[in-house]
Amino acid sequence: MALNMLNASTWMVIVFPIIGILLGAVAGFFVAKVMERSQKDKSTQSASKIIEKALQEAATVKKEAILEVKEETHKLRTQIDEEKREWHGERQKAEQRFTTREEQIVKREEILANKELSIENTRADIENTKKQVTKNLEDSKAKHEAAVEKLEKITGLTKAQAKKEIMDSLIDDAKTEAAGTVRKIIQDAEEEGGKKAREVVCNAMQRLATDVVGEITVSTINLPTDEVKGRLIGREGRNIRALEAATGVDLIIDDTPEAITISCFDPYRREIAKLSIEKLIQDGRIHPGRIEEVVERAKKEIDNQIKEIGESTAYELKVHGLSPEIIRTLGKLKFRTSYGQNQLIHSKEVAFLSGMMAAELGANEQIAKRGGLLHDLGKALDHEQDGTHVQIGVEMATRAKESKEVIHCIEAHHGDVPFQSLEAIIVQIADALSSSRPGARRENLENYIKRLKDLEEIANNKPGVEKTFAISAGREIRVIVKPEQVTDEQALFMASEIAKEIEEKLTYPGQIKVNVIRETRATQLAK
Repeated sequence: MALNMLNASTWMVIVFPIIGILLGAVAGFFVAKVMERSQKDKSTQSASKIIEKALQEAATVKKEAILEVKEETHKLRTQIDEEKREWHGERQKAEQRFTTREEQIVKREEILANKELSIENTRADIENTKKQVTKNLEDSKAKHEAAVEKLEKITGLTKAQAKKEIMDSLIDDAKTEAAGTVRKIIQDAEEEGGKKAREVVCNAMQRLATDVVGEITVSTINLPTDEVKGRLIGREGRNIRALEAATGVDLIIDDTPEAITISCFDPYRREIAKLSIEKLIQDGRIHPGRIEEVVERAKKEIDNQIKEIGESTAYELKVHGLSPEIIRTLGKLKFRTSYGQNQLIHSKEVAFLSGMMAAELGANEQIAKRGGLLHDLGKALDHEQDGTHVQIGVEMATRAKESKEVIHCIEAHHGDVPFQSLEAIIVQIADALSSSRPGARRENLENYIKRLKDLEEIANNKPGVEKTFAISAGREIRVIVKPEQVTDEQALFMASEIAKEIEEKLTYPGQIKVNVIRETRATQLAK
């Protein structure tokens, strides 16, 4: 019994919870169903509201879309109507223009028809007039022939014979009268022109008195003592060789007491050598390094002198506004000669003469004087540039923007171009006066200088040549080569080639010695 009671209790403990769980599950299921149904009702209500709201919004959108479509349709219709009106307007204008053009064409056709009728009438009148003129000409010709036959019978001459006699008579009379007139004009012109020309030239020459110029090729330097000669020569002649190599002159040291002679055809080189030697003697330090330094300084001083000479020449002649290039070139003319005549003095003479004659003849005095001063400008550079001194002078004056009148004076002073102004003729006459007066020039010297320049040019054309100097009055030429480019063997062959080319190209008296000098120097600094 007790066991049964225990089993019953156990069974109740197990069964009741299970029943409770089942009841709870059933209750939960029904609660969930109720809640689900409630939620579903709420969702259904919410969805209904949303659908109702969406339908309302769709209706609103539809109305708005319909309104927009109506408005757009109205705008399109309005635009189409406007374009239609414009098209109709343009069409009406085009039709109007077409109508107007058609009327104009009709009028032109009428005018052309009238003109054609008028032309036909005119043509008919011309034909009638032409026939009448032809008839008149035939009548006149017949009358003329009859008159000519009558005259031939009266005079006993044919038409050709009478015409010839009349022409011969007229020609003879014209020739006689013209010859007399021409003879009188020539006589008057010769008398007056010769008188005026002699007067102008004599006045100009009397007003300009210049010493006779005769350039030489040597300069002499007085020494304080004969001891200086030895110092100039140096040990084994190194100083004199350095001087000759640096300046391109030939130093003649003979038995003349307290004097040495500088020989060179180029006055520019002689002046540099003279100034350098004077500075070396004054300084007392004479050695190859010092010599090169002094020569370079002398060159700079001479270049400054050239500028000052050009400026003083322009100031003396009252020729203003010259470019720096022309001023410097004028100064260089002091160191150039032509047939023994100093070119700067010659140019000044020509300028003075040109100005005086221009003043006498009523020409432009300033142009004539300026042209006379610059007429031989190219001679300062003709040994450096290709071309004649006239071409070089014209090119320089053109670069310096000189006037056309002055440039013409330069290019015409040798008659290379036709004269186009009175000033150019005056410059040519002044040049001839300055050049042809007694003692002004020595032709042999010009030929001599040309030969020396040709000698130097032959050597300078060889590769590796640094400097070339023609010395000893053209009997010797010294060629200094670059040691890094020419070997000793090549120097020997170069001397032979230069000598052979001189024999083939130049004409000269006696013999010419060719010296090719190759010198190697080693220089270091002691610190």
